Amino acid sequence: MSMFELNQRIKLADHYIGANDPVYIIAEMSANHLQDYNRAIEIIHAAKEAGVDAIKLQTYTADTITIDSDKSYFQITGGTIWDGTTLHKLYEEAYTPWDWQPGLCEEAKKLGLDCFSSPFDSTAVDFMEEMDMPAYKIASYEITDIPLIKQCASKKKPMIIATGVARESDIRLAIEACLAEGNKDIILLKCTSAYPTPYEDVNLNMIPTLAQEYGCVMGLSDHTMGSAVAVASVALGARMIEKHLTLKRSDGGPDGAFSMEPQEFAELVKNVRMVEKALGSKEYKLTPVQETEREGARSLFIVKDIKQGEVLTSENIRSIRPGNGLPPIEYDNIVGKHASHDLYRGEPLKYEDFK
Repeated sequence: MSMFELNQRIKLADHYIGANDPVYIIAEMSANHLQDYNRAIEIIHAAKEAGVDAIKLQTYTADTITIDSDKSYFQITGGTIWDGTTLHKLYEEAYTPWDWQPGLCEEAKKLGLDCFSSPFDSTAVDFMEEMDMPAYKIASYEITDIPLIKQCASKKKPMIIATGVARESDIRLAIEACLAEGNKDIILLKCTSAYPTPYEDVNLNMIPTLAQEYGCVMGLSDHTMGSAVAVASVALGARMIEKHLTLKRSDGGPDGAFSMEPQEFAELVKNVRMVEKALGSKEYKLTPVQETEREGARSLFIVKDIKQGEVLTSENIRSIRPGNGLPPIEYDNIVGKHASHDLYRGEPLKYEDFK
């Protein structure tokens, strides 16, 4: 039983997100626009064509997210794809210019896509409010920024919180911060902050654990290669999936290496929709098709002509397909009985056929 009472069905713009609603699929643009506005627009169109529900941006500048310093704290090391540069330089290359964002939202809206962002400081939250974005995504590394979370939660819109670098206490504090602002619309994203993520570090099995522990609607922010992990997450209860989308990995950029191309994203969406259908009901009962198919199961048939009074034996009675005769479980009770009238090969055996 969870310690929190959170909403189990969340309205995000015109979509509902919950156990019995379609999985909500987000294409993360991140830095894949490569500082070209027209390319950003193209990515939005590719997202629409792939069948996603939303496009996501990131709202920061290099100066709102960090400072320009060459001190060791700000150097990127540790085996990432960005090693050898500083945080400030990376974010200068990766940020989405703020003056583009209203236009990008407008374009998304025209195509029927939701568009929202991850804010990285309070000025970004104010800016997102001006655009009336329908949700707030808290990135993994911001989960410890409780003042930022409280500011976002106070806007009374759905809170999507990635747990990539979160300790359990961080998750609890983030949820408590939302509740303190009267916001119970929280979606937790299982996430591993490694780019790309090795499969063995994903731990999808944590999705049902987190759902039970925190009583949240669960999702997945996925940085693995391919779509297998995202599709599998649906079977474990993920109701939201976020993946990076680019036009072509070979075009490069800070996130290009672990992003999906449009046709791969379309395949992901198609497979998620198939899995949703396939998951179906928890109740054990045969479908109408299975009930019909059951008629093809085995049953007891007469396989040699039998005269009235003759004994039923393994020679003249057999369990064969189809299912029109008595159930095979009756076989041992029937062998040794006497035919009550003449019986003919190829007829299903019935109770009235023997004494």
